[in-house]
Amino acid sequence: MRPAEAARRSRDVMTSAPGCLICRQEQADPGDVVFADEDWSAGVIAGYDVPGWVILRLRRHAEGFGQLSADELAQFGRRVRDVVAAVRSVTGAAATYLLIFGEAYPHLHALITPRTADIPEDRRLGNILKLRTEQNDAQAARTLVPALRTAYLSSAAQQIDVTA
Repeated sequence: MRPAEAARRSRDVMTSAPGCLICRQEQADPGDVVFADEDWSAGVIAGYDVPGWVILRLRRHAEGFGQLSADELAQFGRRVRDVVAAVRSVTGAAATYLLIFGEAYPHLHALITPRTADIPEDRRLGNILKLRTEQNDAQAARTLVPALRTAYLSSAAQQIDVTA
């Protein structure tokens, strides 16, 4: 094991929180994972498995942006960009929502939801969360993961134009 990998694993062990739903996603079914790198992971989580919904999470336990390292903070924007691009590509969404609360599960994570044309007006904006129970379909959500994974990799391969 390389020293950086050993240090990373050590940090993960020291900063995981017993009972944290988001920390437990480290043991998620690999079929539910859209991507995972050293610091971030995204995928479908039981209870939030509406088709097209993806949870982006920091792999170590941190309760908010103030607890991120400079590297983690810099990576966050890129990971959001690529997950949002994947969700839009796969679902054809007219818009996507990025929701971060951190109250029910105090571990930095973001819910990315597509707002497709068929979502009624009364289920848009904050009311989109009502779809969690109204359109929960674990099988349909997991069926999208391979396409989301491919779209994510395509977006992640895109260079960022820092001159624009």
